[in-house]
This record gives sequence, structure tokens and C-alpha cells, in this order.
Amino acid sequence: MGWVTGHSSIVYGPLSHAAAIVLYEGAPDYPTVERWWDIIEKYGVSIFYTSPTAIRMFMRHGEDHLLKHDFSSLELLGSVGEPINPEAWQWYYKNIGQERCPIVDTWWQTETGGTMLSPTPGIEPIPLKPGSATFPLPGIDAAILDTDGNEAPLGTTGYLIIRKPWPGMLLDVYGDPQRYKDSYWSRFPGAYYTGDFAMRDEDGYFWLLGRADEVLKVAGHRIGTAELEDAVVDHPAVTEAAVASKPDEVKGEAIVLFVTLKQGITPSEGLKKEIGTHLREVIGPIATPDEVNFVDALPKTRSGKIMRRVLKAVATGQSLGDLTTLENEASVEEIKKAYEGLKQE
Repeated sequence: MGWVTGHSSIVYGPLSHAAAIVLYEGAPDYPTVERWWDIIEKYGVSIFYTSPTAIRMFMRHGEDHLLKHDFSSLELLGSVGEPINPEAWQWYYKNIGQERCPIVDTWWQTETGGTMLSPTPGIEPIPLKPGSATFPLPGIDAAILDTDGNEAPLGTTGYLIIRKPWPGMLLDVYGDPQRYKDSYWSRFPGAYYTGDFAMRDEDGYFWLLGRADEVLKVAGHRIGTAELEDAVVDHPAVTEAAVASKPDEVKGEAIVLFVTLKQGITPSEGLKKEIGTHLREVIGPIATPDEVNFVDALPKTRSGKIMRRVLKAVATGQSLGDLTTLENEASVEEIKKAYEGLKQE
């Protein structure tokens, strides 16, 4: 309930519209991987709102378990929490929405107090693009700037900012007004700095590429972790991927991959090389990973976000830091053991 999705999307928003809300306790895949589908079918759920991380988890289990369930009550699908890669979007649209439910892929922050970028099906229908949050909502003046504060050309990555005030925006950091100014208003004076990396395509659609502090600098080239992860997940053997980095004397930073595989796929050195080759072909030689690590699960917060800083700490031997928001501490121990075993080999 500490995030805006918890108190506003799940409680205040639906109640203010007299909408019924379905809440449950526990994990999405316990006691079975069909728990969510049972709930949707039993209660006739019409709007299903989840995270890309959860979608990729279910992709790992295939489609057979979905065929047992009736999804005809669904009218609208939502995605929130992190950028959704096109492969997960397509799987979600086809298998859960049965190619009839629009996907509302939203971008916002707890600090913004509400959704900022989002499709608006039923109000202003526009063609959806798998993986894009489409356009700013009415009244939201969003732009993408380069490092010098100039508007980035279409097709190039940059920093997402908001140029004008909006209803619901944060007004301060409690007890620390200087931190408020430094964090949100100093990077690009006169504009709200979101801290996210993004791009607009030739049609003006916005594509979120992850946190700006999750951008690697490899041999002078800036590469977003989301861009690398999307390319890895595009490989047919991969369900989920997270990118970290470690210092490199020549390149500055070296790419380290942590990958979960689809059920029935056996980890192998050959598959590691294949994934590396796939990255080279999709992005270019600069994206060649120094390491590919196969793991059973990635460390995530209770809201479903991958804790990439934990992976970086494992790769560099640094302190893991605060893990209070971690959903499953066993995932970190498993990754540490796998990584230490690789180093010993």
C-alpha cells in the first residue's frame, strides 16, 4: 500500500467510481500457477491489471494451463511498474486478452500522483504498439531531452521530463525541501526530471527504457538495461532477463546477464554463446555480454520490480544493502551461490 498503485489504483480509484475490487492474499502462483485465472473466472473480472514481471513469469509456464479457463469476462488489460517488452505484450494480448482486449500500458510514478502516459481506449482510440505507453494524457506536457537539455530527435534515447505542472504532482519531500529541489528540479532547470530513460519513435509514440541510473556505458556507448533485456527476452529459450554490470579496465563497464529459461530448456555453455550472439545481432557488437548466468529466479520487490542493484552487488562483490522490500530472499542466495560457483570454475 506504500505505492500509488496500491492505495489509489486498488482502493481509492475504484471505490470513487463504485467499482467492485477483487483482492486476495498470497502469491500469484500458489497453491497453483492457475490461481489468477481461477479468480478471473470465478468472479467475472472485467479489468485485469498487473506487471510485466508477472506476465513473463507466466510465459515460462506455457499456455496449456490457460486453456482450462474462461476469460470472456475480461474487457481491458493493464500493465504497470516497468517497461513491458514487445514479446510479453504480444503474449498477454493473445493468451489473456484473446486478441480482443486493449492493453493499457501506463507510465507514472508515485510522485506524479496519477497516470501520465497511457493509451485511452474508448475515449480516444489510437493504434496500439506492443511495448509503447503511446502518448501523454491530456494536459501532460512530456518531452525527451538529451544530456545538454535540448529536445532529443525522434528515434534517439534521452531523459523523460515534464515541462508543465499537473494535478496531483508532488510538492515537497517531507522535512527535506532541498532534497526535493535537488532530486526533481536541478537536472533540467524548469522541468520535472523523472529519472527515466525514454525514446519517441517516428510516429511520436513514447517508449520507456528504464531508469536513467540503469544505463551502462560500455566503451563510450550508452546502453539502457531495458534495451538489452528486451533483446535477450526475444531469444526463444528465455523467459526473463536482468542486466547488471561490473567494472572493466578497457570498456569501463562490462555487461553481465542473469537469465531465467523457459520450462524444459536445459542450461548449457552452447546456449550462453547463442544468447551472446543473439545480442550482437539485435543490438550490435557493443552489446556482447562478458557473462551469462542462468538462474531459477530473479530478485524482485513485492511490487514485482527486478532489483538490479542487488544483481550488480553480486557481480561486483559489493554489499547487498537494504533488502526490506525484497519478496524472496532465497532468490538472492541462489544467485550468489550460482555466481560464486561460476567464478570457481
